[in-house]
Amino acid sequence: MESIKKNFIYNIVYQVLLIFLPLITAPYISRTLGATAVGIYSYTNSVAYYFLMLAMLGISNYGNRSVAAVRDNKESLNRVFSSIYILQVSTFIIAILAYIIYAIFFAKNNELIFLIQLLYVISGMFDITWLFFGLEKFKLTIGRNLLIKIGTIICMFIFVHTPADLWKYTLIMSAGTFFSQVYLWIYVKKEVKFVRVSINEVLKNIKPVLVLFIPVLAYSIYKVMDKIMLGDMSTYTQVGLYQNAEKIINVPMGIITALGTVMLPRMSNIIAKGEKGKTVLYIRTSIKLVTILCSAIAFGLMGIAPVLAPVYLGNEFVDCAQIITLLSISVFFIAWANVVRTQYLIPNRYDNIYVISTIVGAVLNFLINYMLIPHYQSNGAAIGTVVAEFSVMIIQVIAVRRELPIIRYIVKYVPIMGIGIGMMAIVREIGSIMGCYIKTLVVQVAAGGVFFCLLTVIYLFITKDEMLMLIKKSLLEK
Repeated sequence: MESIKKNFIYNIVYQVLLIFLPLITAPYISRTLGATAVGIYSYTNSVAYYFLMLAMLGISNYGNRSVAAVRDNKESLNRVFSSIYILQVSTFIIAILAYIIYAIFFAKNNELIFLIQLLYVISGMFDITWLFFGLEKFKLTIGRNLLIKIGTIICMFIFVHTPADLWKYTLIMSAGTFFSQVYLWIYVKKEVKFVRVSINEVLKNIKPVLVLFIPVLAYSIYKVMDKIMLGDMSTYTQVGLYQNAEKIINVPMGIITALGTVMLPRMSNIIAKGEKGKTVLYIRTSIKLVTILCSAIAFGLMGIAPVLAPVYLGNEFVDCAQIITLLSISVFFIAWANVVRTQYLIPNRYDNIYVISTIVGAVLNFLINYMLIPHYQSNGAAIGTVVAEFSVMIIQVIAVRRELPIIRYIVKYVPIMGIGIGMMAIVREIGSIMGCYIKTLVVQVAAGGVFFCLLTVIYLFITKDEMLMLIKKSLLEK
């Protein structure tokens, strides 16, 4: 198996590349399509996502965990893979037929866009990323995604020029996802082979898959449903504003989720082998690492948001600045919950805690959206997301408090959050002095980065924190 360090580096490199790729595409698409067309794409894609999600159930996390637990036994691995994938194909056949009926008979507007999104739904039937993640083959999946994304970017610049090209943009995005999933099948024979399994072996997956599906469904309410609610209760323009603000937040957040992606199969394998002694060390280190990263990401985005929105997306999206600022608050909650969920709850099969926390978050999000969207539109949806993410995090942290002192780990790094707030103040002041220009963004990022990194290293050195030693050790390793 690849080392945690290598897998994390693979994912970080990929996530960093994802940071630069949207820097090229998002400004172009926002200006060529406009807020309304972007909103239509986001709305139809959110609906299509629900059909894909209903078909995928909880297979992503369940498959990842199951493969990681048996990957050292080839025969067991073949049987586990075959039984899970047969279930996946069965559910997707039903979902694809249901989506076709919806797109033809129930979609009131944008029927063509809905039909093109069918390709996105179909792509899920070929999604076996969970197999390669369980095997810790991250390099393979990252290389695939990078090639496909570069191809979609090239197609965007060639074919998308006006709002009338929305259908082309939708086709490019859906086809990109489809080919990304199909491409992995080239490597399946090297890792596993299909074997004949009994119906009972397939059916025994249903209960755990459904249990893990509940939090996926609940989570989607405050990550996807908010855009559908905005489209129904407000305007497509508001959906477009929210979509782009969320996209900006999600790009650097990919670095945080990369850690969870790497650690889930590793922790599942450690627990399956009974090596529980490493658990606390990994989780303590992860909490500290994500707190440093979140302090830089969240407060950095808050600082540059008033300049970033008009410069990056165009004047039509200037209102994104406030949405970005609100959503940035949720970065900490998402990261801490991600560590607890992927490194402790799911590997230990504490699915009930995971389920309850996400249900509470979904209910709160739906209620707040229902109350605030009519009055505050996209800002109301952002507030709902922040509250939902906080509730999920706090429930999970409280539930594991006797086994893991997460709050103690976080409190120790409050000074680093203070450094982040100082960085935000400096960056905001630079923006107000220099105005909304590209050079302003460059100066803001450079000044904020130097300030944050310098003071953080000083703090870690003064407190003789283990993170400084781990960073030093990592850099010195060949």
